[in-house]
Amino acid sequence: MKHSSIKTIAAIAATMLAVVLATGCQNDSRALPAPHEISDSTVSVLDGMSLEEYPGPKAQMLYADGHADFFCDTLGLFSVYLRPEHDRKISVMYVQDMGAADWRHPEGHWIDATQAIYVVGSRKHGAMGQTFVSFAKESDAAQFARSEGGRLYHFNQITSEMATTDGGVVKDQSM
Repeated sequence: MKHSSIKTIAAIAATMLAVVLATGCQNDSRALPAPHEISDSTVSVLDGMSLEEYPGPKAQMLYADGHADFFCDTLGLFSVYLRPEHDRKISVMYVQDMGAADWRHPEGHWIDATQAIYVVGSRKHGAMGQTFVSFAKESDAAQFARSEGGRLYHFNQITSEMATTDGGVVKDQSM
């Protein structure tokens, strides 16, 4: 073999090795589906309430089969996600970053629900009363908790006991 042929083969081998190594270092997971924006026809999977009509953070759960469920508050998302019988394959869950979104009319500012910091037990109410207020930054969550009350939790710290949605007319003694 000539010296130039060996150099060419070596260059091709080095390029192929670089491609293999670069591909192996990348995350193997597929790109997550983007969050859906809320419209006037978007309703909660739990009760059919229009998401646009209520204050506070909203949530969405996107499934591997392409289906999406929407929630008029983050408490609803957790109440479904933490049910033992929930067995659908979830691609991603999104909540709104209330450090960036307007409380009265939140739009956009979707973040991965599993990466959010939540304030639980604040004086602020969402669509169904108390909700878990979601933030992208822990500093925003801490500032909110100082002014509105509540405690900070990471996604994996929220339990099914915390995410109960019993209330409303069930506990309304005036009816």
